[in-house]
Formats: sequence, structure tokens, C-alpha cells
Amino acid sequence: MAELSPAAVVLALTSEASAAQAETLARELLRRRLVACVSVLPVRSQYWWQGRLEQSEEVQLLLKTDASRLEALQLAVHQLHSYETPEWLVWPASASLGYGSWLTAELAAGPGLPGSNPDAGPAAP
Repeated sequence: MAELSPAAVVLALTSEASAAQAETLARELLRRRLVACVSVLPVRSQYWWQGRLEQSEEVQLLLKTDASRLEALQLAVHQLHSYETPEWLVWPASASLGYGSWLTAELAAGPGLPGSNPDAGPAAP
């Protein structure tokens, strides 16, 4: 079994209406260093909205961050999101020592510092 990182890793989940909107949101959250990684997945959602049962194709974003950025991340998602009421689910997670260390280092790098290019990084964190 892998060692667990002492770092507080946090996962947050939201969905966007299209791949383009999801990519734009992911890129901006990465640029601001509010997240170290975003997994973007197409999904089919069924839900109640304003008294009606709805179904739509959406794009889900799994946001990976730490507890210190959670409030700023939530504020940014709600400001940048295309939905009136964005999905916002959050939970703590345990990470392997390597992944937790990578996440912590990337979030600490800050915009504009060496090694802080959001376009760079591991192929599949």
C-alpha cells in the first residue's frame, strides 16, 4: 500500500454546459494556481431544475487542490461559471506521497514563477 501524504488534498466537482466552457474554466483555474490539476470528463446528467425533470450532456470537472485554496477556488468557480447555480461538491481525499507532494509543490509555485507554466507538467497526474 502506498504511503499517504500528510498534505490536505481536496477534491471539488463541478459541471459545465460544453467542452469549450469546461476547458475555459479549467484553464483559468490553473492559471490562477487555485488547482494543480483538472480532470475533464463528458457526462450525461439527469436532474430536477425549476420543478421539471431535465436531461443534458455536460462536461464534469474534477478539481484537485488543497484546503488553503478552497475558499478562493469556490469564489472563482461561482464567478466564472456559465450556470446560474453551479454544481459544487467538495470532499477531502488521501493521496500517495508522490502525488500529494507534486500537488503541494505546484500550488506553491505561484503564477509567473519558474516551473509554474500551467501548460507544462506531468502527462497524467
